Amino acid sequence: MARFGRLVTAMVTPFNEQLQIDFDKTERLIDHLIANGTTGIVLSGTTGESPTLSRAEKLELFRHAVAYAKGKCHIIAGTGSNDTASSIEFTQEVQSIGVDAVMVVAPYYSKPSQEGLYAHFKALAESTDLPVMLYNVPGRSVVNMTAETTLRLAKLPNVVCIKEASGNLGQMAQIIEHAPEGFELYSGDDGLTLPILSIGGVGIVSVASHVVGPQMTEMMDAFFQGKHAEAASIHRKLMPVFEGLFAYPSPGPTKVALEKLGVSVGGVRLPLVELNEQEKAFVHSLFA
Repeated sequence: MARFGRLVTAMVTPFNEQLQIDFDKTERLIDHLIANGTTGIVLSGTTGESPTLSRAEKLELFRHAVAYAKGKCHIIAGTGSNDTASSIEFTQEVQSIGVDAVMVVAPYYSKPSQEGLYAHFKALAESTDLPVMLYNVPGRSVVNMTAETTLRLAKLPNVVCIKEASGNLGQMAQIIEHAPEGFELYSGDDGLTLPILSIGGVGIVSVASHVVGPQMTEMMDAFFQGKHAEAASIHRKLMPVFEGLFAYPSPGPTKVALEKLGVSVGGVRLPLVELNEQEKAFVHSLFA
């Protein structure tokens, strides 16, 4: 029954004009997300520009979110990297802050074997009492964690779910079919939300929920109520938004879309750059 709720948002990190974390904007963004159906937030994921956040900034962001939003929504901290030892150390430090869970990405750049992936995630899970969300995203990590490896990890008591962004429905179906009771699969791609629900997924870790949260909730509610044609119709209408928010490097388009909706979140840090006027006009057209 979706441990973290059906609609989890991979939250952007709001910045001020000096591109430092703006905590007033962070509070307003969290309020906006909750008001629009978000049941959990992932902080310092890729959408949160985690590669450009310092360790100290991440810890401050987690502390502030827990102090402000604990009990209002689930708070999931992104603590993974491509270095097992530092990921363990950071996760243990984060545990004391009071987050509800951690999300751990497959080690990027290193291209470990399946046995290496298993050993990495196992060591990290065994180092903490927090629930662990695995994150498989071969488009960014350049390595796919197979269903077999995921299912091995799912046997660990605090490995509770996976954000699956491989795009491989067959692989996801195998995970769902053979996973132990209680282990859940979330879509990691907005555009695959409904297909993944149809094979047994429980929800979405979303980017589009920043701007179309109510529509996504409506779509999922319709699906789970057996109104499949209605859910499919909503999904089709949302596809231009799902695709448009990744037309340029993320989270640039999402930050522009939020600004258009009146939710100020600032710019992006290098190596990402601001969208030009033509690109902004395209993003605005998605919500015309």
